[in-house]
Amino acid sequence: MPDAPTPPTTGREWHLLSRPVGWPKPEDFALVEAEVPAPGEGQVLVRNTYLSVDPYMRGRMSAAKSYVAPYELGKVMQGGAVGEVIASNAEGIAVGDHVLHFFGWREYAVVAAENAVKVDPDAAPLSAYLGVLGMTGLTAYAGLLRTAAFKEGDSVFVSGAAGAVGSQVGQIAKLKGASRVIGSAGSDEKVELLVEEYGFDAAFNYKNGPVSEQLRAAAPDGVDVYFDNVGGDHLEAAIGSLNRGGRIAICGAISVYNNTEPAPGPKNLARLIQTRGRIEGFLVGDHYDLQPQFVREVGPWVRSGELKYRETVVEGIENNLEAFLGVLRGDNTGKMIVKL
Repeated sequence: MPDAPTPPTTGREWHLLSRPVGWPKPEDFALVEAEVPAPGEGQVLVRNTYLSVDPYMRGRMSAAKSYVAPYELGKVMQGGAVGEVIASNAEGIAVGDHVLHFFGWREYAVVAAENAVKVDPDAAPLSAYLGVLGMTGLTAYAGLLRTAAFKEGDSVFVSGAAGAVGSQVGQIAKLKGASRVIGSAGSDEKVELLVEEYGFDAAFNYKNGPVSEQLRAAAPDGVDVYFDNVGGDHLEAAIGSLNRGGRIAICGAISVYNNTEPAPGPKNLARLIQTRGRIEGFLVGDHYDLQPQFVREVGPWVRSGELKYRETVVEGIENNLEAFLGVLRGDNTGKMIVKL
């Protein structure tokens, strides 16, 4: 049996130095060398292999009250990560095991055993546990099936459809019998990907013209479900095309995350009276009870290739910030991952 690796004494980690105003700037952050402590009782030391960067992290950089505590200034940030245990002081987790945890933005993490979930690198690539089989996948599953109450025969519109969540929403809807799935994305290449690889019935580049007009052309019979990752003009367009009894699940609003002034709301909310439609926001953290069902249903789709996924992989922790900014710009296709 090979010897366990010698635990390091220091490792690099990203700190938030100041709260960004508008678009985050490099000077708001610092990559610092920090001490790596030995794991205490009930803890493990993890050498992170992959880190996740996600749009919600922009909100945690603000001091505004939200559903999750803001990042502390001068302290290491957090995020999803998967890695290998290189030292263990906890029962049930051994050196060499791979775990999923929430202490990303760093090379090494000391994690309490109850906050580490063992994952099998033979069942799926490690990076998949941050995306298609991880939090983003469960977000798509819970938002579509529970919050939006999708049912067979529904017509579904997804914004940010080439992203990690949106691409999975559209494919799950198709696999479960949607009558039509429409997606929006920010480039012609992504539009082609949605139709040719992910099996969407129609897709459009929101930069090519008014969203409301493009949506009406793509969904002439209206939409029953809108899964919103973008907000702004996409939300207004979806309300305008919503069928009677339509449902809108609000997952994110990336179009307004860096605004310094409040964005105007949709001007056509009164249409919800006519359609008897509803809008509901949701957080994946409220739906972890669906995790076993999600893995049972989606895992086989991933393994069989029925549900396809893409990852945009950025190499090196020194590029973690740029990868995050890339998510805000829409540079990624599928899940944005940082490989250490």
